[in-house]
Amino acid sequence: MNSHIRAVLFDLDGTLADTAPDLGAALNRLLIEEGHAPQPYTAIRPLASHGARGLIELGFGINPTHPEFCALRERFLNHYEQGLCDETILFDGVFELIEQINSRGLAWGIITNKPMRFTDPLVKLLPLPIAPQTCVSGDTVGIPKPNPAPMLHAAAQLGIDPKHCLYVGDAERDIEAGRAVGMQTVLANYGYISTTDDTPSWGADIKIEHPLELLAHLPLKQV
Repeated sequence: MNSHIRAVLFDLDGTLADTAPDLGAALNRLLIEEGHAPQPYTAIRPLASHGARGLIELGFGINPTHPEFCALRERFLNHYEQGLCDETILFDGVFELIEQINSRGLAWGIITNKPMRFTDPLVKLLPLPIAPQTCVSGDTVGIPKPNPAPMLHAAAQLGIDPKHCLYVGDAERDIEAGRAVGMQTVLANYGYISTTDDTPSWGADIKIEHPLELLAHLPLKQV
């Protein structure tokens, strides 16, 4: 069914790596500095894919229109930068999945909304079996997902038509961006999914509960 797939592309936070503990720690350090109570991990995890904006909203109840938002966001990012990979790990099965993708002759890469400032050092710190052949951050092309530009940029870097790429993500914008360029889309249902997320409406082609479930949807060997 999927013998035409030549590349597998992943979101980063909540799909490849469990970054929520370090994002949450950065938020809680900032909250304590400001005299607020820290947030429980159960509240932080579902919002981790929403980055600084979602976490600042959770912790302080303000959005980007608030006059203090930008200053709090920058302080949050500075805290995060100092503890980028203290507790972050690859999700169970990701290492083996990438090994299999490579052994089957498929390309692989990352398309994330995380700013390059954090993506590039984090990817180097993660114990990946091989480096990604493309790594597109939220600011690589000047506009993040759900805009399709990052998807097209990654495919162009690989020299592979988007329709021969499969994209795995845990947020609605991931599925939307992948579908917009004709990629086959996979919902990483083990990721940062909120109880309010209506995931069936996102229209992903495949849903997986564990990274290694993806192997059943990939060609056995690239020819």
